[in-house]
Amino acid sequence: MCKVELWFGKIERDVIARGVFTSIHDLKRKLMRYIRQYNQAPKSVKWKYFDPSRRITSKASVTVH
Repeated sequence: MCKVELWFGKIERDVIARGVFTSIHDLKRKLMRYIRQYNQAPKSVKWKYFDPSRRITSKASVTVH
């Protein structure tokens, strides 16, 4: 599971699943408050590659559907 999936899962559990929202604006405000609080104590991500052939490089082609 990648870090992005973990992050969105955390937002789902901590904000969305437990929340009561009166509007889209209310949801946005609560999400932004959560993100600001979360960013008060940022943690760096240390990437590890166990298979060098799977690394993303500047020469890698990206397919967009």
